[in-house]
Amino acid sequence: MLRRAFKVARQLLVSLDQLAQVLIVGLIYVVGLTTICPSADETISSYVGRGQLRGAWWARLLAPAIDALFVLLGEEPGHCRRNVETAFIGSPPTP
Repeated sequence: MLRRAFKVARQLLVSLDQLAQVLIVGLIYVVGLTTICPSADETISSYVGRGQLRGAWWARLLAPAIDALFVLLGEEPGHCRRNVETAFIGSPPTP
């Protein structure tokens, strides 16, 4: 039961991450600072990772901070690039 509760808690955290991404990027989109409309299916890490792939200056600043946070949580470096949603780079999703 505890394992199931952790799975649900993780999904809740991911959904909050996605909501935060839509709110932040949505505001930036509305005021005209980006041409990319936010997607409810994308996390902040994925959005920043896509920015890195495009060479965006802001992504080069944000990605190291996000990656460092996830290294502290036990992940390997490169969290943002690894978490780019495949739907946003034109690749089929992996099973």
